[in-house]
Amino acid sequence: MKSPETKPVLVKIIVSLLVAAAALGIGVATGAFPSPGSAFENFSLNGKAILRVILMAGAVIAVENVLKLILSLGKPKSHRAQTIISLVDNVLRYIAGIVILCWGLSIFGADVGTIVAGMGILALVIGFGANSLISDLVTGLFMVFENQYNVGDFIEVGGFRGKVTSIGIRTTCIEDPGGNVKIINNSDMNNVLNRSDHSSRAVSAIGIPYETDLEALEKKIPAMMDGIFERHSDIMLSKPVYLGVDALSDSSVDLKFVAEVNDKDIYGAARALNRELFLEFRKAGVEVPFPQVDVHQK
Repeated sequence: MKSPETKPVLVKIIVSLLVAAAALGIGVATGAFPSPGSAFENFSLNGKAILRVILMAGAVIAVENVLKLILSLGKPKSHRAQTIISLVDNVLRYIAGIVILCWGLSIFGADVGTIVAGMGILALVIGFGANSLISDLVTGLFMVFENQYNVGDFIEVGGFRGKVTSIGIRTTCIEDPGGNVKIINNSDMNNVLNRSDHSSRAVSAIGIPYETDLEALEKKIPAMMDGIFERHSDIMLSKPVYLGVDALSDSSVDLKFVAEVNDKDIYGAARALNRELFLEFRKAGVEVPFPQVDVHQK
């Protein structure tokens, strides 16, 4: 079932096709455009031509793959270089398809120049109807040239957060920590938050009983932070920081801790921080409380 959003687009495309057909008909009738049939006067479909087209398509695809292999040999380390390679790879795919189509028609004897001239107005009118496609292409180019984000960056858009795996001239692919890949049209990449520009914070809030000697516990926390950072320096950029009492809950006093991390490690670091604090507090004789209900009977 088509969504309500697609209906206006379909109406635009249908109207545009009707306008294009009328414009081409008037153009051919008045001699402004060559007759579409004239482009296929010498068209010949035979075994030899088909074999030449197959060989030509194989050669074009082979050249495309060779160019892609050459691009991949560099093994770029910077996100910017990976973005350029991803975009060039995407463009090569489109170019190969266009070359195979045009060259194939010429092998069969069609006049490609006449076809292009006759279809020019059709493509123009359809372009206005399918303006989302044009918007995707233009937005994609601007995003790359303005360096808003690159392949390998961790971004958040529309509530979806993950790593940019590829950038094409129409779409951007983002993979979240669970391995789910979301494909977003470039024109829909609005209000992008690039989390790779700065470090992120893994946050942990852990509760302690109200009867705990808070001052005595706080004296032990610096040594705990040193030990946690030493064991997890691979995912933490600096020693975790104790921010103080975050809340006075019903059954506990909640303490808040943060650690500077790369965005790709934010979830793993938060889990590690929770585990380490739980174990460290237990070693210090502080049990993490759980909700309890006191019943008083007269």
